[in-house]
Amino acid sequence: MAKKPKSDPNYKVIAENRRARYDYAIEDDIECGIILTGSEVKSLRENTTNITESYAAVEESELWLVNGYIAPYERAMFGHEERRRRKLLVSKKELSRLWNATQREGMTLVPLVMYFNHKGIAKMKIGIAKGKKNHDKRETEAKRDWARQKQRLLKERH
Repeated sequence: MAKKPKSDPNYKVIAENRRARYDYAIEDDIECGIILTGSEVKSLRENTTNITESYAAVEESELWLVNGYIAPYERAMFGHEERRRRKLLVSKKELSRLWNATQREGMTLVPLVMYFNHKGIAKMKIGIAKGKKNHDKRETEAKRDWARQKQRLLKERH
C-alpha cells in the first residue's frame, strides 16, 4: 500500500480499493502511470473517483484500466466519459510479466490504490492477485479477529 511521506505536500491518496485485499490474495504489486485528460486530472484533485469495481487487463500488448470511475468535472470546457477505458503505462518487461501472470497462471490484475506521487503525477498501484475462496476469506477474518482479541487481552492486563 502507498504510504504518505511525512514532508511531502504533493503526495495524496485519491482512491483505495480496500475490498481487494479481502477478496484476493495479492502476490505482487506494480506501480504504473495513467493516461488522463485535463478534466480527469482536475476531477481527481477533488477526490471524485472510485476504483472498487475496476480491473486491469492486458489487451493487444497494452495495459488498460477497465471500469474505473472518475466523476465529471463541472467547470470543464471539454468533459470526459466517466467509465472510459484508460491506458496504463508500464515497461515492456513488466507488461510481458503481467501477460504471463494473467494468461498462463490464471491471475487477476486488481487496482489497489490511485494516488498523486511526490511530483504531483497520478499513479496507480496494481496488484497481481489470485481470487480467494470463501474458506480462505473466513480464515483471514478469523486471524484478524484473533489479533484484535489478543490486543484487547493485552490491554486489559496492563
